[in-house]
Amino acid sequence: SPYLLLHAHNPVDWYAWGEEAFEKARRERKPIFLSIGYYTCHWCHVMERESFSDPAIAEILNRNFVSIKLDREERPDLDRVYMTYVQATTGSGGWPLSVFLTTALKPFFGGTYWPPDDAFGRPGFRTLLARIAEAWEHNRPAVEEAAERATLALGEMAGAHTGGGELGANILDAAYRQIGSAYDRTHGGFGAAPKFPRPVVFNFLLRYYSRTGERAALEMTLHTLRKMAEGGIRDQLGGGFHRYSTDERWHVPHFEKMLYDQAQLAVSYCESFQITRDAFYAEVAREVLDFVLRDMRAPEGGFYSALDADSLIRAGSSEHGEGAFYVWEAGEIAAALGAEEAEIFGFAYGVEPDGNVRSEQDFRQEFPRKNILHIRHSAAETARRFGKSEDEIRELFVASRRKLFATRSERPHPPLDDKVITAWNGLMISAFARASQVLDEPRYLTAASEAAEMIESTLRDDASGRIKRRFRQGEAAIDGFLSDYAFFVQGLLDLYETSFDIHWLELALELQQHQDGLFGGSSGYFETSGADRSVLVRMREDYDGAEPSPNSVAALNLLRLSQMTGRKDLREKADRIFSAFASRMEVIPEAMPQMAAALDFGLSDPMQIVIAGEPSAPDTRALLRLVHERFIPNKILLLADGGAGQSFLARGLAFLEGMTRQNGRATAYVCQNYACRLPVSDPEGLSRQLDSR
Repeated sequence: SPYLLLHAHNPVDWYAWGEEAFEKARRERKPIFLSIGYYTCHWCHVMERESFSDPAIAEILNRNFVSIKLDREERPDLDRVYMTYVQATTGSGGWPLSVFLTTALKPFFGGTYWPPDDAFGRPGFRTLLARIAEAWEHNRPAVEEAAERATLALGEMAGAHTGGGELGANILDAAYRQIGSAYDRTHGGFGAAPKFPRPVVFNFLLRYYSRTGERAALEMTLHTLRKMAEGGIRDQLGGGFHRYSTDERWHVPHFEKMLYDQAQLAVSYCESFQITRDAFYAEVAREVLDFVLRDMRAPEGGFYSALDADSLIRAGSSEHGEGAFYVWEAGEIAAALGAEEAEIFGFAYGVEPDGNVRSEQDFRQEFPRKNILHIRHSAAETARRFGKSEDEIRELFVASRRKLFATRSERPHPPLDDKVITAWNGLMISAFARASQVLDEPRYLTAASEAAEMIESTLRDDASGRIKRRFRQGEAAIDGFLSDYAFFVQGLLDLYETSFDIHWLELALELQQHQDGLFGGSSGYFETSGADRSVLVRMREDYDGAEPSPNSVAALNLLRLSQMTGRKDLREKADRIFSAFASRMEVIPEAMPQMAAALDFGLSDPMQIVIAGEPSAPDTRALLRLVHERFIPNKILLLADGGAGQSFLARGLAFLEGMTRQNGRATAYVCQNYACRLPVSDPEGLSRQLDSR
């Protein structure tokens, strides 16, 4: 793990999570200090510099504790258990996650970031360590009793929300109302700062709009996506989005770039383009995807995990700064562009001589005199201000961004977390496949296919058929979790519906079978298989956050697979997931918008669209283009190729057997409930059928 390697030279005697550390704790009768973080985590870096690099603090840790460092991206199961504990006991969570455990791995105290020394009436890390060591030494039975109670409570919480009745469309209405009540009409987004993109909300809102015609659901999505794209949370020069905004205006982000954000947001912008045909949304999607191809693609074809928020402030310096790679002083922009061009660019992108970050947004004084680029004035406003045409201004913007990008490229780059994580690659495969459809971009299909080939060849065990969690420097490691299976299956389904290579559908079915065997239960899927006995509690993820809950993704996968194969057992498994989380959905559906999106599919009569033809033939592509350019969320798309692919599909969908080209031309069959309309070969006829749904 690159994150663990960052701590290799600390004076703290770190151990990896495993039996060596556990045995040492038992043998020496010491409590465990568990520190969980990830490579691009800003406050993890701060705590590493302030505390874990301090010899005096390290001496306290080494004398009194067994210290374990854990990468949450490699072990989301453990992170989930101990984060649940910290959230329950402190009311908040985040990273670095700092938890103290008994020798039986049961938590008795926890928090997140602590400064090294006491301040503002609150104890620092040094003081906390001394107090905890004293409590362990002199009052161990009480500490262990508290840990036992906490562990029992964790077990109860893991099953607290499972069970319930059937869910209906009223749940979708309730989710819409709850989400809408938190909407920021001015700046877009939901809730107060800090603001996360949370694309699962857009997934639901766009489907709710498609179902009901509720215009406000669409407008909330479009306004939020536009404000984000205009804000500092978007890299205005290099493409892609930073992890979240510290303010309500999307202006000052934490600057890490996560693969899962790029994947999901690319889909949100593509779907918005499908609905509106506004080229703005297509342009943002392309920038995101091209950034990923440029900066996050592994030579083997998969995609790396993240780019760090912190980087060296200048070449040759040892000092790091948050966002140092991305921020600008006004003079730097003038030097790169020249005075006249810099004035025009600065007007449009909010550049100010003394910097554009307000002091209340910069309490650690990281951005004095710095500018975070954001679109303050449109091309039209800028053209009026400087007496030029909009076309001239747009050309200037392109040239200015290109020059600044080249200048920025000479700075020290943010460190790259070069793990290839199966789950996040599944999301990225989906994004490239979907974008290839919507934007009619073959190179995106190539990227999706090559990533899927890499995951299959390097992270899937040939003998067992099971997949691993991560790949780095030639090594595949850590048994896959539910999210790895569910997200990769989703990617394979989207890849099949783009390439029509039947292998990807066959692989999706095989992995779904493994998922059912490893993680299945009567109340939704567990995140872990239960094989690792060091995991205190098998948790079921029921929150669609920055990443979707794998249960939500699995529910929609099962529904799609059922429609593609005619297998009712897969539909029944999806219904069991809905039933398992019904009580949670009835109380707070806003917490599970991706589950609500899956439920929307489950409550609909999905369209089954079959194109009979050669996949690459112009007449086939013309019909497919009509399907791809429309936002039809509740559909499956199949190809009757007259060969092995059609034979495989017809085993479960008998109505496919007789579907062939008509009069030598590619032909579309639009079906619902396994009943089909008249076949059509002309694009106008297909358009009429698709639009009359």
